[in-house]
Amino acid sequence: MKRIYDQLLSEHFSNNRQMAFVAGPRQTGKTTLAQNLSDKYLTWDNQKDRKSIIQGADETADYLDLNNLREKQIITAFDELHKYSKWKSFIKGFFDLYNDQTKSLVTGSARLNIFKKGGDSLMGRYFLYRMHPLSVAELISQDLLDTELRKPQSIGSEEWETLLTYGGFPEPFLKRNMRFYNRWRRMRTEQFFTEDVRDLTKIQEIAQIQLLSDIIKSQVGQLLNYSNLATSVNVSQDTIKRWITTLGNLYYSFTIQPWHTNIKKSLIKQPKIFLWDWTMCSDVGARNENFIASHLLKAVHFWTDSGLGNYDLFFLRDKMKREVDFLVTKDNIPWFIVEVKTSDTQLSPSLEFFQKQTKAKHAFQVTLNAPFVNKDCFTHDTPIKVPAKTFLSQLV
Repeated sequence: MKRIYDQLLSEHFSNNRQMAFVAGPRQTGKTTLAQNLSDKYLTWDNQKDRKSIIQGADETADYLDLNNLREKQIITAFDELHKYSKWKSFIKGFFDLYNDQTKSLVTGSARLNIFKKGGDSLMGRYFLYRMHPLSVAELISQDLLDTELRKPQSIGSEEWETLLTYGGFPEPFLKRNMRFYNRWRRMRTEQFFTEDVRDLTKIQEIAQIQLLSDIIKSQVGQLLNYSNLATSVNVSQDTIKRWITTLGNLYYSFTIQPWHTNIKKSLIKQPKIFLWDWTMCSDVGARNENFIASHLLKAVHFWTDSGLGNYDLFFLRDKMKREVDFLVTKDNIPWFIVEVKTSDTQLSPSLEFFQKQTKAKHAFQVTLNAPFVNKDCFTHDTPIKVPAKTFLSQLV
């Protein structure tokens, strides 16, 4: 299926000399993207491709037949390259020697900028793009814009329910079959722990980090209590913190920090945790909050990666336990705040309170079960209740 990342990467190769690094969760469509965009496709999981990469840049160039005269540069994709312990040294040398002959696309299901197992700095040689699962706005349109926000447009009721039920990973979304989804999720989870965690980290206690991941599922949207987690998993708090970071680096979960600038008696230390796959949340309220969190994270990553500015995602909470679920900032300035509700309820007083504290331009109470309204919610500067179908259609 067509993805917005196809256009984003096509634009990258048209306008930039740098390599494109595409990182994101396993099964999110990176391999399909690489195969669609490239003239030459190599994957670390193929024995012949792996052999040429291990032998170095010159051998790989011969393998790709790069020494023949061509009318234009080709695009070469290196899929799952991060599995090679010396991948940074290899790709730096390949780029420096053969960037006139080919532009390079490098993909991985682990964060390509965290593994520092040898190799010189790649500074200035690549741009990073973070690939997310499908979202409401992407299902409606895959067109690139010069601004962040889209005009509101209704998503079909079937696609909406499918996205909530089966998630945004392309294969189960397209299959729309619960028996397939159950098998797919079990296989994906097994591969995550037996390949990503075991092979890419030094963690030996696989059963214990699996236990931690199960506990996290029941604590989505809650403040992380490292002490309680350490007791439950029977490891130290420092180990829990390292494992939470690892699960984030491998795209199992992500954390959101509290925003404390200009917030009196703000909460400073404890983050909240969410999953990349919101369908793993059994609690409906937690799943809905994770659903919105995933859409907002995708938006801030996409806007940042495409060069529109520096965006980030936070939550708001003070020691009086007043709270708003999310705050989006642009260039470190509060832009809009979001409170998530499953059904229509009274407008939360915390929206007005924190909008005044942060001076955010917009304040939304986003309702999952409300029908679509064809009106731009970002034209309102005071707290307002907004259907999720309207709000999410204006993002990415």
